[in-house]
Amino acid sequence: MASVHSAPPLNSAAQQFKSPLHKMTQTTPTCLWNDSAAVDQLTYSIEHGAVGATCNPVIAVSVLKKEMAVWKPRILKLAASEPQLTEDGLSWRIVEEISASAARLLLPIFEREKGRNGRLSIQTDPRNYRNSEAMVAQAIRFSRLAPNMIVKIAATHAGIAAIEEATYRGISINATVSFTLPQAIAVAEAVERGLKRREAEGLDIATMGPVCTLMVGRLDDWLKVLHDKKNLSVDPGYLEWAGVAVFKKAYKIYRERGYRLRLLSAAFRNHMHWSEFIGGDVVISPPCAWQKRYNESDIEVINRIDTPVDTRIVSTLLDKFPDFARAYNENGLMPAEFDTFGSTRRTLRQFIAACAEMNAIVRDIILPNPDTE
Repeated sequence: MASVHSAPPLNSAAQQFKSPLHKMTQTTPTCLWNDSAAVDQLTYSIEHGAVGATCNPVIAVSVLKKEMAVWKPRILKLAASEPQLTEDGLSWRIVEEISASAARLLLPIFEREKGRNGRLSIQTDPRNYRNSEAMVAQAIRFSRLAPNMIVKIAATHAGIAAIEEATYRGISINATVSFTLPQAIAVAEAVERGLKRREAEGLDIATMGPVCTLMVGRLDDWLKVLHDKKNLSVDPGYLEWAGVAVFKKAYKIYRERGYRLRLLSAAFRNHMHWSEFIGGDVVISPPCAWQKRYNESDIEVINRIDTPVDTRIVSTLLDKFPDFARAYNENGLMPAEFDTFGSTRRTLRQFIAACAEMNAIVRDIILPNPDTE
């Protein structure tokens, strides 16, 4: 399972790129995934070079709302045929079907690239973030939904053990709810342990394609919250660089240590969450709206992954924000502290709230409020 691949060969129409993102995917090792499982958005993304897609509770809610004409009859049919399913059970069945539907669009890419790309990333229940066994059990179920599934597991304290075990079982994982260098390294080490266990038993790893997400924009968000809470005065532009700095440092360490997984950039807030990573053997996974914004821009597609973040910016962030130091330094967080980091708590709460929102949508479909009819 190689961790580096060369840029794809250019065809005779090499200069006729559809967009900046298409040019990136055709001339650099940097891959594009779509941060949505909505069919129309994924179709657009694939047309511009995307080779993967993601789903999570927030995305599932948005897809359900966007494609209600498709999913409402399906929910009613499931509820009628499987009366034992609770609202929560119906919700997760729909998440599975949304993900499997998107996976079918990516299957030709998966077959062409022999497992490295062409995967649909489906997230395990965020409410299980403290339960390794539950995460592994759901990862096993999800991995069987389609041959090209990759399963998201939160990089919490319990999630690190689940990531190792799922990897050992041959499941390609996408570590999520991850914002810091300590998490990225803990994930990489867990994946390596899982791979080595498989290798020791003569089990195949050649077609596995694990990744570790760094939700770069959500680290920026958290520092902005702290900036206001603590009445700090820092150049606001500096706060846009925190996630980029962590990502670039993690990428350098991944290459030095030969970890057999890729970093993935998510949670986009500005163009640097794409443009600063061009040229790396990494994945960028922006929502479709951000892709369209990038594709209409005049941002030059050049290699920036090895360009360091201005030392003045990094020094200021380290000096003013202890939580940036915890995120930026390899030993800044111990695994037992992953769950209590500000970005982790905020993100888990949002994902868990999305589960409740999806249940409410399902409830309104199968048990509509008579007072509003």
